[in-house]
Amino acid sequence: MRERYTAKFVYLDGNGEQAGTSSEVYDSIGGYETGVASMISNMANIASHRGKLVHLKAADLFSVTPKCHDEGGELYFLSLARDRITVSAYTDDAIRKRVEMWSNSVPELA
Repeated sequence: MRERYTAKFVYLDGNGEQAGTSSEVYDSIGGYETGVASMISNMANIASHRGKLVHLKAADLFSVTPKCHDEGGELYFLSLARDRITVSAYTDDAIRKRVEMWSNSVPELA
């Protein structure tokens, strides 16, 4: 299984205008949490951008991709993200249809 956590940042100059951007990708929630904290406290990096660092939490991305085993023996990947579900590496179209039926039955995914 693969996890991905992407934190988005913007640097604002003294006039509130964008002076730079950054994104950091982590492979665990712990890495994400400590990584965000380290970005916020990295004074050398903030000084290099000559601006105030703002964490854009609403723009952060999260996903998990487990390897799935179909009852017919086929392996495929199901990526679950904040805004989408992606099925990949399958050959039998019935797998995509079963995943679609499953995701439609889960209220939190609607």
